[in-house]
Amino acid sequence: MNGILDDFKLDGKVAIVTGSERGLGRGMATALAEAGADIVGVTYVESAPETAAAVRAAGRRYLHVRADLLSIEPIGRIVDAALREFGHIDILVNNAGIIIRNDSVDFTEKEWDDVMNINVKTAFFMCQAVARQFIKQGNGGKIVNVASMLSFQGGIRVPSYTASKSGVKGITMLLANEWARHGINVNAIAPGYMATDNTAQLRADEARSAEILSRIPAGRWGLPKDLGGAVVFLASRAGDYVNGYTIAVDGGWLAR
Repeated sequence: MNGILDDFKLDGKVAIVTGSERGLGRGMATALAEAGADIVGVTYVESAPETAAAVRAAGRRYLHVRADLLSIEPIGRIVDAALREFGHIDILVNNAGIIIRNDSVDFTEKEWDDVMNINVKTAFFMCQAVARQFIKQGNGGKIVNVASMLSFQGGIRVPSYTASKSGVKGITMLLANEWARHGINVNAIAPGYMATDNTAQLRADEARSAEILSRIPAGRWGLPKDLGGAVVFLASRAGDYVNGYTIAVDGGWLAR
């Protein structure tokens, strides 16, 4: 008889993780590998040696796929590469994204389009392509999108990022409604203020950093490893009855 901890195991599963070369993506790819999944890491850079090493140190296989996700053009190639290497896909983590800071009165069309394209357009079409494969395989599957605190709040000086992450939360709910009948779970994680490249400017601003930390009940910036439990839960059998929900991993920021 299997116990509850067995429901968190991902042995034999294959996970595609976009933006897996650093930060949150590397942290989630590593956690999935430690739970038993083989990893297809999709990055803009030519290679991701630290992620590959972490996955292999967990005893799992790693396939690197280079792709520029500002366009949806590479999506078919990513899915095909995963299938050639591993024969099936079980999990998708849509983590790749960018943020551009500028006053809304000065924001340019390119600053808007670049963020919207990668953060929400490509995320949607990645979901679509992988869901088609899940349906073809007939065994269901798990999709985890990466949302944000700004899926719940307005923020400042990041209009396209706020719009895109609100969109991620919305399409997560919509796709869950449509695909639950196929055994596909679509959920999202909303990281709080994390110590990553995206927040380097904020952390370098002593006054702004202090202001942020004063509102986080946990009293610290989050780390990539803090997302590990949530992503493994949502990607595993343990999360089978969780669908269309965005889980905040934020040290209590939204509760404040």
